Formats: sequence, C-alpha cells, structure tokens
Amino acid sequence: MVRLGKSLPKKIAVFRALQLGDLLCAVPAFRALRRALPNSKITLIGLPWAKSFVDRFPNYFDDFLEFPGYPGLSEIVPQVKRIPAFFMTAQERRFDLAIQMHGSGIFANPITVLLGANVNAGFFLYREYCPDTDRFMPYPTGEHEIWRYLRLIEFLGIPLQGDHLEFPLFQKDERDFSSLDETAHLQAHEYICIHPGARLPSRRWLIERFAGVADALATSGLKIVLTGSADEIQLNETVGANMKAPFINLAGQTNLGALAILLKKARLLICNDTGVSHIAAALRVPSIVIVAGSDPSRWAPLDYQRHRIVYHHIDCRPCFVSTCPVGYPCANGVSAETVISQAKKLLQQNLHVKKEGVLNAPVTDINLACTR
Repeated sequence: MVRLGKSLPKKIAVFRALQLGDLLCAVPAFRALRRALPNSKITLIGLPWAKSFVDRFPNYFDDFLEFPGYPGLSEIVPQVKRIPAFFMTAQERRFDLAIQMHGSGIFANPITVLLGANVNAGFFLYREYCPDTDRFMPYPTGEHEIWRYLRLIEFLGIPLQGDHLEFPLFQKDERDFSSLDETAHLQAHEYICIHPGARLPSRRWLIERFAGVADALATSGLKIVLTGSADEIQLNETVGANMKAPFINLAGQTNLGALAILLKKARLLICNDTGVSHIAAALRVPSIVIVAGSDPSRWAPLDYQRHRIVYHHIDCRPCFVSTCPVGYPCANGVSAETVISQAKKLLQQNLHVKKEGVLNAPVTDINLACTR
C-alpha cells in the first residue's frame, strides 16, 4: 500500500456522491478498503440520501459528510451558498487520504483536492487534470462498474476481497416489513416483485409490457407485487390498470429496508436497470433486468446464473438523456415474450442459494438476452 503514503492513513474520505446503485456497485471496493485499514476512520462524502447508506454499512464507514452539489455535476442541483462551508468542514477534518471514487475525474478531481487531504488518489482522464501521477490511474473504460473501482483498489496496492455485493439487513427492516397490512398474506417465494419505475424515463420499459408479463406469470399461481417509490404510485396503478390479474401495489409504502425484506422473500424480481436490481443482486434474489438506455456490460449483475439481462441492440446506447428524442427504440425493441421466456427459465431453476462472488472477468460472464 505504498501509494497511500509513508504511513497508513488514519482518516480517509471517500468521495462518491451518486445514487443507490452506484454505491452498491462500489461495495466490493469499500470492503477491500476496510479490510486493509481496519483501524482507520472512513468518511463517505455523498448525496444527502446516502446518510442512510452509511447507517446500513457501519462496518465499512464511520462517518458521513453531506455533499451540497457542485457546478458540472448533474446528480443534484448545487446548493451554491453551502459549498464554501462544505469545503471548510472537510478541511477541518484533516483527512490523511481522500479517494476520488465518483467518476472519471473531470469535475470530481478538483473537488477532491479541495477537501484538503494530505494525499489524494483516484482516476483521471488523459489530457485532463491529474492531481498526482503516482496515485491517480487512467479511468478504465469498457469495465463493469464493480471492477472499475476494484481496479483502483488494486492500483493502490490493496488486496481484493471478492466482487460480490452486500446489503445488510437488520431487525428493524423485518419489523417495518411486517407492519405493512399488505404483506400479511405474502408467503416467501410465492410472489413476484415487479418494479416498473426508474429515476430517468429513458431507463423505463413500456407499461403495457410490464402488465403483460405480470399477467402471464400470474397464471402459474404466483402473486404479483408492484414496488416503487412514492413518486411511482401512479405509474404502478397504470401498470395495474393494464393487468387482468390481481396485484398488490406497495409503491410508496416501503422504506429501503422493508423493500429489501420484500425482495429477499420474493421468488423473482422483474425490473428496469435501476437501484433495486443491485439490491436483488446483493441479496441473491433471481431477477430479470430490462435494460433500456444504459450499458448492460457496465451495470448487469455478475451472477449470470441467477440473473437475466434483456436488452435490444441499438447504436445510441448508452445514452445520458432523461427523455429519448427518437422514440425509445431501446425499450420498444424488447418484447414481453422475451421477458416472459427468461422469467420462466429462472422460475424453473428455483434458485435460492448462491456462493460468494469470484474474482473473474465479468463482461463475458453476463447472460444477455439480446434482440436485434
């Protein structure tokens, strides 16, 4: 770990101000960092919601510092008046090491340097600002998101601890799940969760096709549970209105922990490429992930036996727009029949146990059902 400095860092800042799926994909890197530095105080610098992520991963993080946003970063609207106080607070903590795990570094590297740590590390892009040529490595393209950050960990001289995801569950999660009236009649492995939403419209599959898949799978006797955030209640009701089978709409009724318990007990999850797919991967819940505008080779679960990735080949993938200007050909190209076929194959396998992840090249291991 010579790249970390002459002595082991006692106070470490990890900058990754992103969404749930992004943080879950970095868990293998967080795990390796903690195993290598068990006595260091590690602080996650993230978006406001990520305080709950730190609370869920107390074995990997000791503290949280809320990031107010910054011009150029698109995850949240910058709270410009709070930015000077944020940097002042970070500098007062006197970090020994700050690791830029946010992205390529075009905007994130100057932010990381302004945290005031003695040593900085992370990624940089060729011909862009590199704070330290000894501790910043070229941003790897063509890598799965999990392995992108494991490459950084390797570069820093830290031993890897597997590439599997984690999502710790607590007794409170079970209590929150059990307190929902709608879950009283749900028996483990006797229902399917369908999650039609995604943060960006360009990442969502068609409502009527979700409904068609739900109806087809309900004929096997499995109950249908629609999941989502409070903002997705109406979206789920629209899916339900297109269904013939009965359904339970739990959108807006589950916090993250209760949702995880719900998923863990499900026979199968069908969803878009969004954060819930990574929770399922962490909990070893079989899933069908329908990929619209994102890159399946970057975000697909690594366990190719337990998960099926369905997408339609299109040259404009990946896209970074919220609303598609050309009519969502990536979503339109995925038929309900393809998803139903993949779902039935997973249901027949009856998968409930998974070995820990192995260190292998992930891209060739992804089970992709691609339509052209």
